[in-house]
Amino acid sequence: MGIWNQVAQYLYLKKKDPNTPNSQFVKYMHGINRISILLFLVAMVILAIKLFRK
Repeated sequence: MGIWNQVAQYLYLKKKDPNTPNSQFVKYMHGINRISILLFLVAMVILAIKLFRK
């Protein structure tokens, strides 16, 4: 699976693959990855705003 497909699945832009393993720890890992991607995107927006204000 490509990285862009996985990011799209984390952000609910694409349906999950039904063949992937589905355990509790995998759900936790995906939740943590989802939080980290969202925080990264927020940080990029903040940096872009600071860059364009100067």
